[in-house]
Amino acid sequence: MTYSISLGLSPLTKVAGTTTFAAAGAQGLVRRRGLGGHGVLEDTAVLQRDPTNPVDPNAVAVLVDGEHIGALTSGYARTTTLDVGAAQAVPVQVAWAESEGKLRVEAWVWLDEPPARWAHSAENLPPMTTKERAAADHARTREMVADAVAGGGHRAAQFQSGMVQGVHYLELVEPIKQLKREGRLDEALELCYAAIQGAEGDLIGGAPAPWYTEQTAIVLRKMGDKDGEIEVLERYLAHLPAGQRATSKLGVRLAKLTTP
Repeated sequence: MTYSISLGLSPLTKVAGTTTFAAAGAQGLVRRRGLGGHGVLEDTAVLQRDPTNPVDPNAVAVLVDGEHIGALTSGYARTTTLDVGAAQAVPVQVAWAESEGKLRVEAWVWLDEPPARWAHSAENLPPMTTKERAAADHARTREMVADAVAGGGHRAAQFQSGMVQGVHYLELVEPIKQLKREGRLDEALELCYAAIQGAEGDLIGGAPAPWYTEQTAIVLRKMGDKDGEIEVLERYLAHLPAGQRATSKLGVRLAKLTTP
């Protein structure tokens, strides 16, 4: 089994589709083995070309115990030396977590000579629940921002331009999502406006990232504040060239609000 060093691909890659198109197979593998709670196992997977895949003719399926648990991502599938009809055994690590009656399965394969160097273990389980994954994403963002600022130079200056009261707007994504989930709309709205301010400070010859305005508009709509929703949409659209405003996603949303 080989992978493309020239493209900078790591021999450790996450299996795609374990929670979507191949969820039934991934969950079936875990349930058939009688596994529960939250854990990881190491085993052997078989890689096979899947030329009948309707999305990617270069697709490489990942099977464990005959169960189709997912596929290599497209970048790996294109650079993998595996003929149609051939099979290749590779190390696989499967993680699972069952919470509130729902089973989530994720997996990784090692595409190089053994031993495999896994990122997780029984003592260092991967984040699997929605709350755990949100916390992990938030931690990674905070680490990225801290590293960028500590590094100095142009990149540090760029990140500092997106700060609001010492917090970068990227760090507000997960808190905004969490407050919305909890129905704490007033607090979510406060963070949304702070994030918009930070995104506006991070402009590099274009419009600010639209996600923060979208979330603000959603919160304002839930609060029944139509005037506030119109105002925040207009605030964003003012950053776009006049010819792009009406056809942008947020421009279309504004038109629906203001058209009698």
